[in-house]
Amino acid sequence: MPPARKRTRTYDPAKIRAAVLAQFGNVRQGVHTLTEEQLARPARLGDWSVRELAAHLTMAVETVSRNLDRPEPGAKELALLDWPFATAARAGDIADGTRELARDNPDLDALYARVEQRITERLATAPDDRLLAALPQAPGSARAGGTPIGAMPLADYLVTRTVELVVHTDDLNRAAGADIPLDRQALAACTRLLADALAVKAPGASTEVRIPPYAVVQCVEGPRHTRGTPPNVVETDPLTWIRLATGRTEWQTALDEAKVSASGERADLGGLLPLMG
Repeated sequence: MPPARKRTRTYDPAKIRAAVLAQFGNVRQGVHTLTEEQLARPARLGDWSVRELAAHLTMAVETVSRNLDRPEPGAKELALLDWPFATAARAGDIADGTRELARDNPDLDALYARVEQRITERLATAPDDRLLAALPQAPGSARAGGTPIGAMPLADYLVTRTVELVVHTDDLNRAAGADIPLDRQALAACTRLLADALAVKAPGASTEVRIPPYAVVQCVEGPRHTRGTPPNVVETDPLTWIRLATGRTEWQTALDEAKVSASGERADLGGLLPLMG
């Protein structure tokens, strides 16, 4: 895991809470409109179906409710900027838990209604500094009930929920041919966290990565830029960046399709991506 740098970016906790609830509401409405044919399509994420992906999306916020129902961890152990690099080890547990969740909840409308009610009620009274297990075990997994991995304040953990919700909403749209909207604040937080994660993985100031209108970061070792146009510049849109950072799109593919512009000898980010899978 790359070492976390000092955190410099801050997020408005009230806006992040609203963004999580808004994006989950968007997904709930979108899933309600999916046909059985759409739900049966492959999700293009391992062997998941769209139905299983839709079920998995509820886990993004149900983990908050479950965490708030558990005793508070003793100390903060995981920095927000370490979270993207700590998720890969749980892929197997998550896949197992997702399949079981979809199998046990054939009525997706009922599942979404229950999860939305719980998260709305729990967030109404939970303080921002309440510690949560940052990477709790997935429901139904072989390790469920085991020792959680790390802990972070609720305010930080909700920022990670914007990543889960935005990334998987985009997955759902592409797999099902849906058009579920992305909440602007959720998209902004997701973009910024993944951009900052790149700066953690490749510290430096020789390359400027621009993701308008949400983020600009400097990264990659080399001569530091001080004035004028940087010699190494990468620019892309938020969704393309998120797909690159999470392995949904290959760097060379994005270049070939003109989804990314990259200029300068240190502007090739192919060896640094993806940041998380």
